[in-house]
Amino acid sequence: MRRFVSLVLLLTLVGCDSASNPGQPAPASTATPAPAALRVEVVAAGLEHPWDIGFLPDGAALVVQRPGRLALLADHRAGALVRPVQADFGDVLAEGEGGQMGLLIHPDFATNRRFVTCQTHQVDGNAVDVRLITWRLSEDGARAERIGPPLLTGIPVNPSGRHSGCRPALAEDGALLLGTGDTARPALPQDRTSLGGKVLRMNIDTGAPLPDNPFIGSPDPHERLIYTYGHRNVQGVAPRPGGQVFISEHGPTRDDEINLLRPGGNYGWDPAQGGTVSSYDESVPMTDVQRFPDAVRAVWSSGQERLAPSGAAFLTGSQWGTFDGMLAVGTLRGTKLLLLRIAPDGTVQEVQIPAELNDTHGRLRGVRQGPDGALYVTTSNGTDDKILRVTTT
Repeated sequence: MRRFVSLVLLLTLVGCDSASNPGQPAPASTATPAPAALRVEVVAAGLEHPWDIGFLPDGAALVVQRPGRLALLADHRAGALVRPVQADFGDVLAEGEGGQMGLLIHPDFATNRRFVTCQTHQVDGNAVDVRLITWRLSEDGARAERIGPPLLTGIPVNPSGRHSGCRPALAEDGALLLGTGDTARPALPQDRTSLGGKVLRMNIDTGAPLPDNPFIGSPDPHERLIYTYGHRNVQGVAPRPGGQVFISEHGPTRDDEINLLRPGGNYGWDPAQGGTVSSYDESVPMTDVQRFPDAVRAVWSSGQERLAPSGAAFLTGSQWGTFDGMLAVGTLRGTKLLLLRIAPDGTVQEVQIPAELNDTHGRLRGVRQGPDGALYVTTSNGTDDKILRVTTT
């Protein structure tokens, strides 16, 4: 039986802030055997930067690829048939970290066949913004057409694609949550009139802010959409059964974070140093509790290790055995899957790295649990990328 590397990473459990100890690495426990191993199967191959995956009621799945492509998987089994879906992605700017990114299947897909994508928008080759688009999939799954105007426009973009964010998720209360990046512009994370460096919360059908959003009384339409702010580059949004929402976020060359969202919370990233510098100063703490004493501290940080966490999802169901309830997080630079055991109050108790997904498949981008209870992970290596199906043995 293969074993897990088990790390008890205590540096940024609630009450201990990495920002106040930026030079200290996270301590780790001795590796311990796992009570079960994982089985990893290749569902599909030959893709290019598959950014996200969404599961349809009939057992098929949609996959978006960053260059501006959409594919339909016939089912979730190993060796599934993959066929392209015809759709107009002519306005997608695939540059750097930007392009065709997040995907969310509408909860009423069975009746309306709608899904939402998040993409970098261009006109005449020039980056305009990042936006949410609503689509309808044809009955035969061969085509997708846009429905109405964009669900949301005006999310800032860097022409290079840097820090594009763009991960949507459906909260337990039905809200559409969207993590955005700060586009490497120093003032945006703390600017509540900008949609960059935020988690947004809106109606999935209209794009309107929800009436209980924390800044709903603001005269600024962007601020009314904001759920949390002070983020660098949100890459994973994971609603937890029971109502909590966790995000994964890229640090600069240190302190990648897992955060528990609190409505209206400031997460403390401020590369503008309160507007005193015009450059993008990445030497500042990820969570600057000196400048912002009320900043929400990360529940976990990578310390000096640079992992670049991406998609995230909770493992739910008895088929996961002792892993039921753990948070799965893919990493890009780290090329591994993290499994975090989280207490009811949000504190991280343990982090495990399964050997089967530790430097075995390259960069791991999308992480979603399927309707069959398995975990689906996309690779993001650029050539012959894969959809992986992960279960226990």
